[in-house]
Amino acid sequence: MSDISTPEIGAVEVAPVCDDLHDPEAIVAADVLAADKAQQMAEFFSLLGDANRLRILSVLAVQEVCVGDLAAILGMSESAVSHQLRSLKAVRLVGYRKQGRHVYYYLDDHHVLELYQAVADHLDEA
Repeated sequence: MSDISTPEIGAVEVAPVCDDLHDPEAIVAADVLAADKAQQMAEFFSLLGDANRLRILSVLAVQEVCVGDLAAILGMSESAVSHQLRSLKAVRLVGYRKQGRHVYYYLDDHHVLELYQAVADHLDEA
């Protein structure tokens, strides 16, 4: 029987269950993802869980594009592209600028580009 004391994380006591392969005392409350941040991250990943949104991001990762060109490139209707862009704008992943009658969209967050590239690289490894 192990004589490991029960470590405390935040206000919750954690009894060790495994063998001595790790140190449960090394985990502190600051290391554990907060529930509200976990919820925000889940919603963010859910937004990226749509294939059409990822395809839009793949184009915008290369250059800014207007809705009509995005629709043509992706083989989607302008209405469907606009709908997806609204979702991406709402979470500040995509920005836009107006030039005359046209609105040009661009990837507005380098973190998302890095995440996109990391996932694409990961899938290419398989």
